[in-house]
Amino acid sequence: MKKLVIFDLDGTLALSKSAIDAEMSTLLGKLLTVAQVAVISGGDWPQFEKQFLSNLAQGDQFDRLYLLPTCGTKFFSYDKGEWKPVYREDLSPEDRQRIIAALDAAFEESGFKPERIWGQRIEDRGSQITMSALGQEAPLDAKHAWDPDFKKRTILKGYLDKSLPDFSVRMGGATSIDVTRQGIDKAYGIHKLRDRLGIAIDEMIFAGDALFPGGNDYAAKEAGVDSIRVRDPEETKRVIETIVSCLGGAV
Repeated sequence: MKKLVIFDLDGTLALSKSAIDAEMSTLLGKLLTVAQVAVISGGDWPQFEKQFLSNLAQGDQFDRLYLLPTCGTKFFSYDKGEWKPVYREDLSPEDRQRIIAALDAAFEESGFKPERIWGQRIEDRGSQITMSALGQEAPLDAKHAWDPDFKKRTILKGYLDKSLPDFSVRMGGATSIDVTRQGIDKAYGIHKLRDRLGIAIDEMIFAGDALFPGGNDYAAKEAGVDSIRVRDPEETKRVIETIVSCLGGAV
């Protein structure tokens, strides 16, 4: 029987940089009555607060919920009425500068630099550097049109794998590339969940939209977790309903 259900955030529980909707909040509340739940995303903690927590119905089940921003390089749990950090795996200032320079160079060499950028394009999240090709504030329609088949980012990743061989480079969201220390990815977060919660890998299930080689969800599959690739949040809702039903909960 599955004891822990793990989700990606952007593209899985919510549209890119958007809040979870009321139906998703309700379904997650039902899921928390029959299983423990974790969310692992490339987004940083402020994004979790804005997209996820501020729209999740307050209940008495938060002690069964675990949040892992920046691809598992940070871990938050609920303790005595507040969310507290368990760990964070920050990059050194020198490594962060090197990654940012490599991201800029990859864009120049690939010729994929867009004509318009909305907001910050490269974000230093401490434990992870994230490139959003069109900027952090780009509208959803522009994001979805820029790289719907991941081909542009696959080429960009090829440049980065050569220039940053000692780092993990993964694609996520609609336009983003996440760079962390080698070995620090969603598999790392899953192993932390295993060790902290005492839940075996075969007692977990993962749902994400980037479960393909090079995608930032693929590390979960490589960790041996039974994984479900979803198309979008609407499909995730149907997956949650199925899991709740299979675990004996009320849908």
